[in-house]
Amino acid sequence: MHGMLVPMEPLNTERRVIEAAETLALSLGNNPNHTVAAAAMDTNGRIHTAVNVYHFTGGPCAELVTLGVAATAEAGPLVAMAAAGDGGRGLIPPCGRCRQVMLDLHPDLLVAVQTETGPQMRPIAKLLSDTYFFPDAQAERVFRFNRRYYDAVVSGRKTSSVRWDEQIAVGPAIFYFEDDAECAPLRGEILEAKRYQIDDLTPERLRLPEGGSVEGYIEGLRQHYPLMPVDAFVDVVDFRVVPSDSGPVHEGQMATA
Repeated sequence: MHGMLVPMEPLNTERRVIEAAETLALSLGNNPNHTVAAAAMDTNGRIHTAVNVYHFTGGPCAELVTLGVAATAEAGPLVAMAAAGDGGRGLIPPCGRCRQVMLDLHPDLLVAVQTETGPQMRPIAKLLSDTYFFPDAQAERVFRFNRRYYDAVVSGRKTSSVRWDEQIAVGPAIFYFEDDAECAPLRGEILEAKRYQIDDLTPERLRLPEGGSVEGYIEGLRQHYPLMPVDAFVDVVDFRVVPSDSGPVHEGQMATA
């Protein structure tokens, strides 16, 4: 699973998003009205693509057109986005307006940006820090897991997780298992998120089984978050999977439990 502090190497599924944007951009001709292509992936692994519509009155960027295309396909929340320019310009970062829209409508989105070492994925919240949040966006939330936890989450053996530097929201969420098409997203709910400084963690607060080691857990947490400060505050998140009879996550994505 991704740690939320940048930079982050793209996962295989995210590289597919980047490739889709770059491939579409390379197909653009010399039409000045369409110069940027974008691609976005939903929690079911489907990739949605579109191009910008330039106009002097403020035609939409490729990222915003892609959001509309995804919404038309009932994609639900998006987990990865990339944009590329025509003429071989490669990856380009989103403009300020696109960043604000993506943050409000898809607050758990990762965005591909070009760096000196190659493409990196950045949480949209990190691309627009200290920002205004549109209160009526009603965005669906995504809670990410490493795919190795799928069976434990589905069976109910795993009902808590410790996170650092992530945007946690109590309430309904889609549980998304990264980089694995075999693990379908689940409908779930974040029940509670309590913040503790690392030195204040106890077996009870970590929900450890009898004999579990706080030191061992923290060491594993530091391996997952190598840039986490020694005196960091972390969130202990309690969650549950919502029974499958609650209906589909969204079109094409059935919750199973």
